[in-house]
Amino acid sequence: MSQTILAFDFGEKRIGVAVGNTITKTSEPLKIIQEKNHQEKFKAIEELIQGWQPQILVVGLPKYQDGAEHEMTQKAKRFGNQLKGRFQKEVIWVDERYTSVSVEGGNDALAAQLILQQYLDQVLVNASKID
Repeated sequence: MSQTILAFDFGEKRIGVAVGNTITKTSEPLKIIQEKNHQEKFKAIEELIQGWQPQILVVGLPKYQDGAEHEMTQKAKRFGNQLKGRFQKEVIWVDERYTSVSVEGGNDALAAQLILQQYLDQVLVNASKID
């Protein structure tokens, strides 16, 4: 069964968004949300969720290189919990320690794509263990 997934690279100023699915196991950058306030950001997210009808939401979880959590880790967790509460969707957190470093120029949508691709690759690895 194919599942559509939206992924988010959360930032206080910008939120990168990517879309993918479990059949092709591919992801693509979708958009960067830069609305002025919290309410407008969630309105933009709601429009994406209504348009794409994802079954799963993936949120990048920033951590220090050693895996320790920091202030943005807690903010990303709060963001993911708000997504879950508002939209009644499963939220999965993905360690994003190595994605932001590999994205040039602060392209948050591309960072979201890398977060989603990391999740999809992990699903693929786990599925192959079952087969």
